[in-house]
Amino acid sequence: MNLETILHQARNGDRKAFVALMKHMESDMYGMARSILRSNEDCADAMQEAMLKAYKSLSELREPRYFKTWLLRILINECHLMIRKQKRVVPVAEFIKEPSTSGGYEKIELREAIDHLEESMRTVISLHYLRDMPIREISEVLELSEGAVKTRLHRARRTLMDLLQNRGERKVTFQ
Repeated sequence: MNLETILHQARNGDRKAFVALMKHMESDMYGMARSILRSNEDCADAMQEAMLKAYKSLSELREPRYFKTWLLRILINECHLMIRKQKRVVPVAEFIKEPSTSGGYEKIELREAIDHLEESMRTVISLHYLRDMPIREISEVLELSEGAVKTRLHRARRTLMDLLQNRGERKVTFQ
């Protein structure tokens, strides 16, 4: 059964079809939530709220082909709502790494470097490189112009390269 059929069934009130849709979208939703929120618990909470809101308003989805974009937009809004409610401040100490005792530079994984970006850059990098989302779709999901998405990607790549090269990595390139 294809995704469009399952979506049609879910829109007609089939709860099992909706659960199947959510299972299909779970990885993309987690990746999106993780690009905005820092804790797994917050990601799970945001995903749960977004799924509930999507379930309640599934009949309002005008274009079924934009289901993924619609669902991710709900999730993004939920993540931003959580941040506003918590007025979260990340202590600077979380970003400071202890020097390596091995005598060499400490290697930092790309995912850790992405986590250090400001939220707007972290989100576009995660969507584009970790979720393989095209720029046009990112602009729809984030409600930004394609130019703004390209600018954020450029700034994020430059910041990541600086961060990784300053941490002892040799050369980092993004395609």
